[in-house]
Amino acid sequence: MAQDQENFRDSIGTINEEGKRAWVFPKKPSGKFYEYRKYVSYFLLAFLFAAPFIKINGNQFLMFNVLERRFNIFGFPFWPQDFHLFVISMIIGVIFVALFTVAFGRIFCGWMCPQTIFMEMVFRRIEYWIDGDRGAQMKLDRQAWDAEKIRKRVLKWFIFFVISFLIANVFLAYLIGSDRLIRYITDGPFEHLSTIVSLLIFTGVFYFVFAWFREQVCIIACPYGRMQGVLLDNKSIVVAYDHKRGEAENGRKKWRKNEDREALGYGDCIDCFQCVNVCPTGIDIRNGTQLECINCTACIDECDTIMEKVNLPKGLIRYASEDEITKKEKFKFTPRLKGYSAVLTILIGVLVGMLFLRNDLEANILRLPGQLYEHKEGNIISNVYTYKLVNKTTKPVEDVSFKLISHKGTVKLVRNENFEVPAQDLAEGTLFIEINNAAVKSDKEKVKVGVYSGDELVETTLCSFMAPRSYK
Repeated sequence: MAQDQENFRDSIGTINEEGKRAWVFPKKPSGKFYEYRKYVSYFLLAFLFAAPFIKINGNQFLMFNVLERRFNIFGFPFWPQDFHLFVISMIIGVIFVALFTVAFGRIFCGWMCPQTIFMEMVFRRIEYWIDGDRGAQMKLDRQAWDAEKIRKRVLKWFIFFVISFLIANVFLAYLIGSDRLIRYITDGPFEHLSTIVSLLIFTGVFYFVFAWFREQVCIIACPYGRMQGVLLDNKSIVVAYDHKRGEAENGRKKWRKNEDREALGYGDCIDCFQCVNVCPTGIDIRNGTQLECINCTACIDECDTIMEKVNLPKGLIRYASEDEITKKEKFKFTPRLKGYSAVLTILIGVLVGMLFLRNDLEANILRLPGQLYEHKEGNIISNVYTYKLVNKTTKPVEDVSFKLISHKGTVKLVRNENFEVPAQDLAEGTLFIEINNAAVKSDKEKVKVGVYSGDELVETTLCSFMAPRSYK
């Protein structure tokens, strides 16, 4: 018997005994937590669809333009020169998720993950509307391909494709920017064939995920399920079955009216299998915490409904830690949580400090490779450089000029003395730095150059200046 109870560990809930996929037909969830999840999901869906079209100071609220290496996070633009800030932001995100996993298990998956939100709150709800609840879906699956089944399948697949196409457009807005996407749409699909091909590929991927692959993303593809295995401990609060109360001394037993279960030594679990039927990943939560569990709380709502019907206390399945169930210990802020919180606080402090120190105009001045200094009349030493100015704002930087700050000398541009750096763009060119050799103390030293917009100093940068050793 004990061996049979452990067989679930040898396979996953979506694979049958023959090794083939066992299609999951979850019962339509309902209850208190499901209503809360709907509110959270609708808010996050609205945010997801609106974020690419929200502008802050002219910057898209969220953008991840990998091809041009330009990113906007909460309205802050990040260029390739800001890659270290982007990396710190991503590390903060990982630590944040790890902290919540240690404390509350896979709660991110059940409540905030886009895969779960789209699957459970969009595609499955459409499926319930067209195909019906669990029993009707199973009957339709076994049904021959008659007019009813063809009509329902075509309607469902068509709606799935339309929604996948809409998601692909929003996804593209995050990648290339909402302004460019709108321009491509108004220009017509045949004006931008490469974009429409990419759009159809994304649509196909989303359609494949939500129409066929479905819960396999959470079970097989997503590494987060494996990560929780090394992050969880007995103090982590997860969706848990109270086996002490549910099993008692003699285990589970089907419900019989007017039966004294406590006197017979049976637990409160009436073995109705509703927690299994409602699970979107097809697991039995009574077997304990499993990597397939996404903490969606559907089993909590379903079990509470059954307990209410048989006049037993709710909470047989609930948010709880193993220590709470076995030792009656309440949640504590453990040393692990304190450690993650400390690291998270430090990283956020570092990021905020770097953001405040970050300049709107970034300057890089480098000596031209392979070029030596030039000796001019009046004991003047000249070095040639290339410069690159990156304007990270939505306004042009006008009347730009260079001046030496650390030494007496001049900066001469190959082109006009003053120029403009366009908004969210860069300007590059060539310049000469000329210094009297008497002011140079070594054959290679650092000089400080100021970048001015009119009379305002907007940025400073250092570069190497070479001079003949014999003149030291």
